[in-house]
Amino acid sequence: MITFSLAILVGIFLPVQTAVNSKLRNFVKSPYLSSMISFLIATVFLALTSLLTHSAILISPHTMALVPWWAWLGGVVGVIGLTANILLFPVLGSVQTVIMPILGQILMSLLIDNFGWFRVSPKPLNFLKIVGALVLIVGVILIVVVPTLGTSNEKNQSKSLWIWQIAGIIAGMLVASQSAINGELGVVLKSSMHAALISFAVGSIILLVVVGLFQRDLTDIKLAFGKGKPWWIWIGGFLGALFVFGNAYLVPLIGTGAVVVLALLGQMLSSLVVDQFGLLGATIKKIVPIQIVGIVVMFVGVALIEIIG
Repeated sequence: MITFSLAILVGIFLPVQTAVNSKLRNFVKSPYLSSMISFLIATVFLALTSLLTHSAILISPHTMALVPWWAWLGGVVGVIGLTANILLFPVLGSVQTVIMPILGQILMSLLIDNFGWFRVSPKPLNFLKIVGALVLIVGVILIVVVPTLGTSNEKNQSKSLWIWQIAGIIAGMLVASQSAINGELGVVLKSSMHAALISFAVGSIILLVVVGLFQRDLTDIKLAFGKGKPWWIWIGGFLGALFVFGNAYLVPLIGTGAVVVLALLGQMLSSLVVDQFGLLGATIKKIVPIQIVGIVVMFVGVALIEIIG
């Protein structure tokens, strides 16, 4: 029971991290600078934890030669996914910023499993998985589309939001790819924690280059300090690192499928609370009953795909 509760808690971290990083972005005036700070904090946190637990930090030349070239891309897709969430959050709100990537994550996971991409053991599609995917899409429609039907601004909302919603799905597909990529890196390095550290370190380097090229200085970081700046805007990196820790710890105990389903349940519940009450500086977006139904339907779809299927 404790491990199941921990899996839900791990999922709760992600919407909170997105809200925190979005608030940090408001102060530093840049999604890239906000992402960079989050990645750097996570990298330092994981490096210190590795030192304290006497885990590896560097990679030997021999081991590096065994790593396929694409296994280094985990940090790249992680950067895109995190930055996309920061951009999506003010436009779509907490619920859709969670729901659309979940849809992309599940659909990409099905493709990866079916075709055995990234050296994953192939798990062909079956009837239950296809039904689960269709149920998942129905849940998304109930959450995203149905609440806008019959409203005076329905057409305007549809035109202005569909690009952002598609971007959210793509971000979720990248997250699923990152999990598979880091999984293979963890196999080669014989440590999921070491793979996570490398992924965050690569992402930090990329964001340092991006900020250096397009922003040219880091002085805007000082805008996040001072009176009226809440302390919690700095915890996004810790939450990201704890999410990785949680997955690495729980998967061997209760299995990948159970962790995925319970973590997604945590994400959905957390996003509802953030939107409903406008927590962490989020814009209040009242939840309607049909969205609750949609989340339950989505959860059933994910369970069909990840556990039963």
